[in-house]
Amino acid sequence: MRIALASYEFRNNDLEFNISQIDRALASARGSAELLCFGECFLQGFDALVWDYERDRRVALAADSPELCRLRRMSADSGVDLLLGYIEESGESIYSSCALIAGGELAQNYRRVSRGWKEFSRTDGHYREGDSVCSFDYRGQSFTLALCGDMWDFPERFRTQGVLLWPVYVSFSLEEWREYEAEYARQAALAAPRALLINSISREPEAHGGAFLFSGGRTEARLPFDTEGCLIVEL
Repeated sequence: MRIALASYEFRNNDLEFNISQIDRALASARGSAELLCFGECFLQGFDALVWDYERDRRVALAADSPELCRLRRMSADSGVDLLLGYIEESGESIYSSCALIAGGELAQNYRRVSRGWKEFSRTDGHYREGDSVCSFDYRGQSFTLALCGDMWDFPERFRTQGVLLWPVYVSFSLEEWREYEAEYARQAALAAPRALLINSISREPEAHGGAFLFSGGRTEARLPFDTEGCLIVEL
């Protein structure tokens, strides 16, 4: 099985641009990978929220929203399954979530369990975390899914002998990345022998993207920073 880790630019609150980026990546991955993965909150952009519930509820999307249904069709038409982070609305709650679309259907919908995705000093009970870890079998492989700070707050909850999927949004400078890449690799090894980390590119604020295959606490393969494209990992 081949997995494409997509480091692409998103624009905050620009759904059409971000969906066009997903479409580009699906076309690129066709024939090269069975699954295409994006980073945390890629669909709306990690900084799309302003922590005012009445405004933010118009940014968040339900798992069965027209936009997610459109992505399901795009994925099915391309023949490439899709994993991406998005800001989810469910009832009167908002989550940082991650959807796995397989065979054109929503196969998994994971809600981040750590609170670092939000400005919790400003938010109320509408902004919530999930309460369960997402582990699943996909194409004969065992996967566990964690979003960004999950692996820093609760690494023990994500332990697996399978593969850790780790979509993040990290806006480190290039100098900081030189220090922290090895730290991320070691942190991933607390949970899994192999981990796939996917970060996004953004301009405001500046984030340099990058995608990594970590194995045994070390970087085995990586995509250069500030480079739109996919790292193809074969499992």
